[in-house]
Amino acid sequence: MADLTPNSSFSLTLRLQIPNRVGMLASVTHAIATCGGNLGQIDLIEQTRKESTRDITVDAASTEHAETIVQAVKALPDIKLLSVYDRTFNLHRGGKISITSRIPLKSVSDLAMAYTPGVGRICTAIAQDPEEVYNLTIKQNTVAIVTDGSAVLGLGNLGPAAALPVMEGKAMLFKEFAGLDAFPICLATQDTEEIIQAVKNIAPVFGGVNLEDIAAPRCFEIEKRLRRELDIPVFHDDQHGTAIVTLAALFNSLKLVHKSLAEIKIVINGAGAAGVAIARLLRKAGAEKIWMCDSKGIISTSRTDLTEEKLEFAVKGQGTLAGAMQGADVFIGVSAPGVLTPEMVQSMAKDPIIFAMANPIPEIQPELISKDVAVIATGRSDYPNQINNVLAFPGVFRGALDCRAQTITIKMYLEAASAIASLVKPSDLNREHIIPSVFDERVVTAVAAAVQRAAREEGIARN
Repeated sequence: MADLTPNSSFSLTLRLQIPNRVGMLASVTHAIATCGGNLGQIDLIEQTRKESTRDITVDAASTEHAETIVQAVKALPDIKLLSVYDRTFNLHRGGKISITSRIPLKSVSDLAMAYTPGVGRICTAIAQDPEEVYNLTIKQNTVAIVTDGSAVLGLGNLGPAAALPVMEGKAMLFKEFAGLDAFPICLATQDTEEIIQAVKNIAPVFGGVNLEDIAAPRCFEIEKRLRRELDIPVFHDDQHGTAIVTLAALFNSLKLVHKSLAEIKIVINGAGAAGVAIARLLRKAGAEKIWMCDSKGIISTSRTDLTEEKLEFAVKGQGTLAGAMQGADVFIGVSAPGVLTPEMVQSMAKDPIIFAMANPIPEIQPELISKDVAVIATGRSDYPNQINNVLAFPGVFRGALDCRAQTITIKMYLEAASAIASLVKPSDLNREHIIPSVFDERVVTAVAAAVQRAAREEGIARN
């Protein structure tokens, strides 16, 4: 496997005491570079005639790589390592989000209106007309991010406390990209009925519910039931956010290779929440030939171990992922690191498209197949064509809440995918630019407008 690219998720700051002699700082930077570290900012903290204290920022590729860099610096003669801190851990200390008041409380009259006794009038107004809760409280702009911690990132069943940093991050993204106030709800249960009841019990506070990092197949039942039993939008981002952005990227990739969705063979590796949702959305968009694989190989009608969701995509063929890849036009990976080989890619049809989205390590390193494919995308930010859910979920909820949609539908997903794809101009479309940047300010507006349009066409908008 190719070496991973150093990135800021494994970023260190080394505080060093360095003699003021020619070449001493250069010896430090040389040691870091020799170990494969990526040098960042160098700050002078203090300097005397004899020595200087500097902070040096370094990106590594993994925890082990970071330790190798530290040991290399420690081994340098006359260089004193004063401290090392992990910038990612430092960023998380104390949590990443907070709640602030929208209005100031500076006088007795302010307090009397915001709280007792004035607030009683507001409570009475809502009791008399429940729809007023959208006008007089935070409900209109608030999303619950709900997890049971059973499928945290690609790390597995870590539980609710360990899931909290991800949910905090999600809340940041909602606020930064769509102006939505979101709050993490990490439940200390993995029982389907208890999760459903808990979400129903907190629903009066929220305008929408984002389900996150809940393992399959439980996530399918939870989402289906909550959509049926609540009158606010419910969206499992691991399923539908991934599917929307994948479809958008595929729309543009197919333009480059001059193929249609209806004619191509698509192989999806990974039959969990994301894989099933991608397959369902691709079918709705017009894909006709989808082969899905899991850890046991092709999902075949001859197998007796299939869930209800996997049965939807069972085919007559049997065998391994390598067999499924022969003659395929598109590979979509939402599975595990290193499961795809260059030989498998070379067995595909002309101008193959590879979406290797396992994180943090993709199904195959792009460097291994860059000359063999028409397009390659990953879930990583340090390669071109990052397929990232943040292109979808902020805009989906912004649009759904703004028009007070009762639910979120397949039509909304399809329109959102088309809106994302349309932001890459034909003149800008190339093998390393099939999807807009997550920092493209047009994305949320375009997706929200598409979602609202779909909601009004389907008659489920209440505003």
